[in-house]
Amino acid sequence: MGHSYISRQILMQYVLTVAGFIAGVILLYILMWQLCRLFIWQADEPLYVILKFLQDTNLFWGSVLLASGVLFITYRFISKPLGYLDEVVAASEQLARRSADVIVLSPPMKSVQDELNLAREQALRDAAAAKDAEQRKNDLIVYLAHDLKTPLTSIIGYLTLLRDEPQISPEMRAKYTGIALEKAERLEDLINEFFDITRFNLTGLTLNEEVVNLTRMLEQTIYEFHPILAEKALTWSTQLAPDVQIVCDPDKLQRVFDNLLRNAVNYSYRERNIVVSLVQNGEQAEIQVKNYGKTIPSEKLEQIFEQFFRLDSSRDSSTGGAGLGLAIAKEIVELHGGTIAAESADEAVTFTVTLPLSRRYIK
Repeated sequence: MGHSYISRQILMQYVLTVAGFIAGVILLYILMWQLCRLFIWQADEPLYVILKFLQDTNLFWGSVLLASGVLFITYRFISKPLGYLDEVVAASEQLARRSADVIVLSPPMKSVQDELNLAREQALRDAAAAKDAEQRKNDLIVYLAHDLKTPLTSIIGYLTLLRDEPQISPEMRAKYTGIALEKAERLEDLINEFFDITRFNLTGLTLNEEVVNLTRMLEQTIYEFHPILAEKALTWSTQLAPDVQIVCDPDKLQRVFDNLLRNAVNYSYRERNIVVSLVQNGEQAEIQVKNYGKTIPSEKLEQIFEQFFRLDSSRDSSTGGAGLGLAIAKEIVELHGGTIAAESADEAVTFTVTLPLSRRYIK
């Protein structure tokens, strides 16, 4: 492993400083020698005695001077990286505390400072994501408890009426039985949705891809909704490009269209038209589902694909599920490498799904 930029810089400074010191000592020795030769010395002069002693032991004193100087320089240069290390240790402790304060190091450590601040920001994002995941788990429990309890309470209530009133008329018995069945089906739908979103969150989904006729898939999905449309006096208007082929997981992708169409039916005004279109743009397919109903405010459009979000704030509304359908649709579309978006204006709501037609396909 190569040295870091700071390590190389300190090492280079150390070598140059030691070399400069040695060269300075040698140069000083030469200058002093030349200076002393300019004078005539008497043997009994004290300074001459000292200089003579130094000359006779110059190898020893020179070695002591060089060794002392090199040791001092080495100490100074070791202290510098140790100081940097202390700063990094303190910064690491700050990272461990997940402090929001920006990490500040010495100017030579700017690159390290930037890396540590990136790690700090990532740690803060991870902590926020973990907190959000914990909150979502708590939300799941709350929603599960409330949404399952509501239809279950109705089922128990109507079955209790059937048990406690044996003389009830056949018409009322049929009515109560029908309501109980409807609530039981609602309960089943909610349980399936919660299982699905839990599976989507806890396991890595894989696509079982194959070549599919996207036009035919949409036509079949639309056809299955005809009985539901009749209940609200709605009609279809389809504009589907013919014979569009796509590589996808048909089961998962059909669920996307089922959720979008069901959403359009649930939130449409009565006796209106629902428009479904399919256009091929080069290597992409664009599917739009447009219905006419209440305009969705822009702040709600930003949340519409979030888990547990409902357009209808009433938790007992029969139009909304657990608020997971569009979240699941978004997961599936993005898993296919596509995008999904929603827009609303003038009492119309349009969902647009864009999907790549060709993906790696292994037969």
